[in-house]
Amino acid sequence: MFDTLTGSLQKIFKNLRGYGKLSERNIKDAMREVRLAMLEADVHFEVVREFTARVREQCMGDEVLDSVTPGQQVIKRIHDEMVRLLGHERKDFDLSAKPASVLLLGLHGAGKTTTAGKLAMRWKKEGKQVVLVACDIRRPAAVEQLQILGKQVGVEVIAPEKGERVPALGHRARKRIEAAGADIALYDTGGRFQIDDELVRELKDLKQAVDPQNVALVVDAAIGQESVHVAETFHKEVGLTGLILTKLDGDARGGAALSIQHVTGCPILLVGAGERPEDLEPFYPERMASRILGMGDVVSLVEKAQSVVNQDDMARMEERLRRNTFNFEDFLEQLKQMEKMGPLENLMDMLPGGMELPETARRQMGADSSKEWGRAKAIIQSMTVEERRNPALIKGRRRERIARGSGTDARGVNDLLKRFEQMKRMTKQMKKMEKRLRQGRK
Repeated sequence: MFDTLTGSLQKIFKNLRGYGKLSERNIKDAMREVRLAMLEADVHFEVVREFTARVREQCMGDEVLDSVTPGQQVIKRIHDEMVRLLGHERKDFDLSAKPASVLLLGLHGAGKTTTAGKLAMRWKKEGKQVVLVACDIRRPAAVEQLQILGKQVGVEVIAPEKGERVPALGHRARKRIEAAGADIALYDTGGRFQIDDELVRELKDLKQAVDPQNVALVVDAAIGQESVHVAETFHKEVGLTGLILTKLDGDARGGAALSIQHVTGCPILLVGAGERPEDLEPFYPERMASRILGMGDVVSLVEKAQSVVNQDDMARMEERLRRNTFNFEDFLEQLKQMEKMGPLENLMDMLPGGMELPETARRQMGADSSKEWGRAKAIIQSMTVEERRNPALIKGRRRERIARGSGTDARGVNDLLKRFEQMKRMTKQMKKMEKRLRQGRK
């Protein structure tokens, strides 16, 4: 996401850092380049105009013009203004009531039902009792789709009765959920290919019947500026409390994310950048601003790692590495945990400077890494338990057998064994260095 904008801004920042001193003309030229970059990234023209005007005004002060690092000062002003543009601080759903009601709205294809399943899974993991309500009664198989997702997640799904209208379903579900003492009621509503009077009436009636604390619009970010218009219309007609942007991975420009909060005044709660449940992430304005500007998002990267990696397993592996008893069973577990973090190209976006690489290069590196991980897993899984636990046994015919079983060749097996031994040697050297440091401190 944001590849176009990030690439353009990186070029502008490089020029700014080259100036020993800034002038009014330098700043004016830089803001013109920023304006063009944002417009090219499909950011709303009013948002661009206000953004560049505010940054330019802030940069004209003596604090920037007379600074010893004027380029860095301008970049900081751009970063701070982008954080403001994205909503200042993290906002979340209001789950203070019991049950807390969440109404999910959106057009066809935005990903409402899939998002409902992801939210149910997220909240269930937090220990909350969630009930899904299937209010999309017109789209073929929509109710069945939600029931399948509910079964996968392990939450109850309330379906419409024969001939039941949406407001009546909402009223019945509300009473039933309140009686059951559930924590969250999540209503998956119907959509259209475009907003019409019938949809608006249905949603208004459902909202009155349910009286929700949260009315969240699921918006397809890949449709660009149309997503801003959709959000404005839904907010005006129904009243929104928050936004969920989906399919950010399908739009290299990402202008909708920079426009939609500012234009509607509604906070972005979550962003989706993939099909997996883990790909629906909390939206942090400051972290997103840093990623857009190519500064990375190490905090989110660490949190992602902590969410998928079992800390007890990691501690055990570290101890085995220290004792030089780390084997291929441990290595296989490590590979599986790395895969849980998602595609490598998405992780690279979170590293400082990661977005400076061209999109094609990042995708290729991600594809190469996935292929490499898959090959390593196949080789390890073709070993016997004894061979995994004692790699020294893998010689001659054993290597040939493992190569045949994994669909690789002897060279591939040899390469994996070499890398494994190199990793163990490096760990052993680090252990010796750590020991000397401890002795030096004494």
